[in-house]
Amino acid sequence: MLRRKRLDAAKPFLRGRVLDYGCGVGELAPFCDPADYLGVDIDASSIALAQANHPRYAFRTSMPDEGEFDLIVLLAVIEHVPDPVELLGRLRGLLGPEGRIVMTTPHRRAAWLHTLGAKIRLFSREASDEHETLFDLAMMHSAAGRAGLAIDRYRRFLFGVNQLFVVVRA
Repeated sequence: MLRRKRLDAAKPFLRGRVLDYGCGVGELAPFCDPADYLGVDIDASSIALAQANHPRYAFRTSMPDEGEFDLIVLLAVIEHVPDPVELLGRLRGLLGPEGRIVMTTPHRRAAWLHTLGAKIRLFSREASDEHETLFDLAMMHSAAGRAGLAIDRYRRFLFGVNQLFVVVRA
């Protein structure tokens, strides 16, 4: 259910050339044009499964060094990154002139709920253990600003436990 809600949050923004950073097994791919989609994930086994399930789409285990994307998507990814500002800065360099970055992430105030849900296996225990930073609006505003980005849209969903950020070049 969580994955589907994250996908639903990102779908309205899908347009043009899409970089799905942290794509996992490629669940977002079918909602994009194969010629305009690139899925990236550091987990080689997830990429292998994504390629097997979606052979018309491109997947890889490393971020491109160049290119212009209309949309960069990070679904439940930014909270796992050791240096979110550095990542956002790198992604900013891949945005086209009107490009956007769409991110979903658990809300900082829901950390206790996420920890409890992981303990009773409602959520992934591994994902919970790998959280580096849980954000709220002020924290993301600061991180985005330091990366040369600005929040264009923000909303919370799933009873306020998750949040959607749309950021653009500042």
